[in-house]
Amino acid sequence: MAIIGAHMLLYTPEAEALRATLRDVLGLPHVDAGEGWLIFGLPPSELGVHPSDGATSHQITFMCDDIEATVAELVERGIEFADQPKDVGFGIETTMILPGGVQVMLYEPRHPTAI
Repeated sequence: MAIIGAHMLLYTPEAEALRATLRDVLGLPHVDAGEGWLIFGLPPSELGVHPSDGATSHQITFMCDDIEATVAELVERGIEFADQPKDVGFGIETTMILPGGVQVMLYEPRHPTAI
């Protein structure tokens, strides 16, 4: 058996606008799977497992190496943020607000990474 990748999904009532943002603003490489259904390539990734109080959940986050510069560039490109970058110990984080209200964490890690 071999895991060859991960496929993540974002659900939004503004799918076309979110696809355009991922393509044109974030500049993610993509293929058209047919009829405008874009599938986006992502940078290398890693998976962490955190304890919880009994609830289960999952989260998609984007990592960067300079959060101040990345946020400034994304704001210039029209991305909104829910908050200012803040130090949370493991890194500096903020939350991007993408079309349809999709929220994705952006953070500059301060921990060793697997990539």
